[in-house]
Amino acid sequence: MPFTNADEVVRYIGGIFETAFATEGIGDKLGATGIVLLVKSTDPESQFTVDMSNRKVLPGMTGAEPSASMTMSADTQNAYWQDKVNLPFAMARGQVKVSGNVAQLLKLAPLGKSLFPAYVQQLKDDGRDDLVV
Repeated sequence: MPFTNADEVVRYIGGIFETAFATEGIGDKLGATGIVLLVKSTDPESQFTVDMSNRKVLPGMTGAEPSASMTMSADTQNAYWQDKVNLPFAMARGQVKVSGNVAQLLKLAPLGKSLFPAYVQQLKDDGRDDLVV
């Protein structure tokens, strides 16, 4: 069963960014980028803003101008955080649309790899085995 509403997308996908901010060795690196990332999802429609400098995930679009944005299905985001999606290939195939500072976003991708197990564990802890791919 996929995500059923925007709140679930923000809870799990946005939540992994909150986990990243709290993870030693990752939070400082993310904060140092200064990126404001707008993450838009389809199926279900949702969006949230990741303010790297302030280490915050905020529902919706905030007043801060995003330096980059990413749009993809919630299923693609879910699969990405389980190491099932190669970001550059997904971008080339049009499954992930990016705008703004794409080079900086791609540099962040390796930091996320260490968070894949934490994301899967959060799904399992919450009884959301239906989202594990």
